Parts: sequence; C-alpha cells; structure tokens
Amino acid sequence: MSDRTPMEDYDPAFEEAGSGPALILLHGNGEDRTWVAHQIRGLCSIRHVYALDTRGHGQSPRGQAPFTLEQFAADLKAFMDRKQLEQADILGFSDGANTALLFALRHPDRVRRLILAGGNLYPEGMKPEELAALEGEYRCAQGRQKELLSLMVNEPAVDPARLADLNLPVLVTAGSDDLILEEHTRLMAQSIPQARLVILPGSHWNAAEHPDVFNQMVQNFLEE
Repeated sequence: MSDRTPMEDYDPAFEEAGSGPALILLHGNGEDRTWVAHQIRGLCSIRHVYALDTRGHGQSPRGQAPFTLEQFAADLKAFMDRKQLEQADILGFSDGANTALLFALRHPDRVRRLILAGGNLYPEGMKPEELAALEGEYRCAQGRQKELLSLMVNEPAVDPARLADLNLPVLVTAGSDDLILEEHTRLMAQSIPQARLVILPGSHWNAAEHPDVFNQMVQNFLEE
C-alpha cells in the first residue's frame, strides 16, 4: 500500500516531553497515550519522547483511510515526516508493537532502535483461549468495536522469515503471564538477527504494573 496519507485526513493528537534523540511511543488496541504516561515520565530524561494517539483512538481523528495496522504504520511515517524526524527509536505496546514492526520492515532506515512489547506476528500468536474470546466478541460486534477487534483477530500477518531483514537493534519483550504465547515471543526474537529477548514478571500490561522495572530495561537498551 502507499504511504501517502493525506495530512488533512490524519492530524494525530500527541504529547511530547524531554530533549535529545526522538523516541516514539505507540499504545495498544483501544487505548490512548495516557496508557504510556509512566514511560513518558520515565524516559523523557534521556529522549525527546513523542506519545501518539493512534488513528481513531484517544483524541486522534478516525479519518477516511482504512483502519488497519498497515495504515497506522503509514500514519507514523506521515507524522515523522511532518516533524522532520529522519530517525527515531520506537517503542510499541501490543498492537503498537505490531504497527512499529510493520513500519520498521517498510522503513528500516527511519528506525534507530526498536522495542516490541507484547507484539505478535499473527493472531495465533495469542493464547488459544484469548483468541477464541476475541473471535466470539468480533462476531457480535458492530461499528468501532468491530474495527478494533478486527485488528486483533484478522491482523497482523507477518511471515517470521521477513524478520531476517531487520538489521537493527531490537528488544523483544513480554510478560511472564502474557496473553501472547511465550514460544511465539521467542520465535519473534529468534527470527531477528540483532534481537534481545527479555521476559519480565507480570502480565501483558507489565509496563504499567511495574513501570520502574520496564523503564530501566528500556533505558539500558537505548543507552548501549
């Protein structure tokens, strides 16, 4: 798909803090930038942090473009172009991690370091009971809720073999009790040449549950 997203169609809400190299934070499905408040506060001392509301989330408009992870990746490029950010570190959570991965595969030259927290390559990377529950909700959902659920039950669709093309430092992380299967998280890390894997105590939302531990892990990775 084209990365040409009309600027009048997508003008995202975002928060910024700090100074130095850019770090972009991408929240998960159905959330907004308030979910990464701990990371904004914890990482703005070492980076110029930009926390975005994804298209159709928080205060960002829905617009007319497709509501897909690929479109979100195109929106990210448009944002970076608007802000004249030639490169950035990118930290994505859940669907934000999936968006970040798609962006890095398409535009590896725009990413310094990539952090994928609780991401997956395809829906079956989730625990079967979690995926089954989402599929049940999806069948009955309508409107915006159906669009949100579609991002999880129909996307992403990334062949692990494609990850061999990611020649940049990548941190793959998840919780010890994540809704993503641990073997799937390990597959992601093993498929990326320069990846580091860290399984932290906690759930899919461990960045909010244990922000100090999560932020220290991220800072160590960014400052290597």
